[in-house]
Amino acid sequence: MPVTRSISVRNFRENLSKFLTESQEKGVHFVIMKHSVPVAHVTPACKSDSYEDLTKDIARARKEVKQGKIFSSDEVRHILGL
Repeated sequence: MPVTRSISVRNFRENLSKFLTESQEKGVHFVIMKHSVPVAHVTPACKSDSYEDLTKDIARARKEVKQGKIFSSDEVRHILGL
């Protein structure tokens, strides 16, 4: 099971490279918090993921947003178990 850590926006911004490396190399997930509210979730990309797969995922996500398929902050907290 992956390790999940919560960190502040400031800490993430100041140590971005360190956290991205830790996420990729150790499989750590990060929940970025702003004033105790989760605002982002960083997960490691699979090394087998291709650029083409990533662009398809982004296009699909943008389409879902346009269709109104989004999550409220309460739903995100519930999904993340916060």
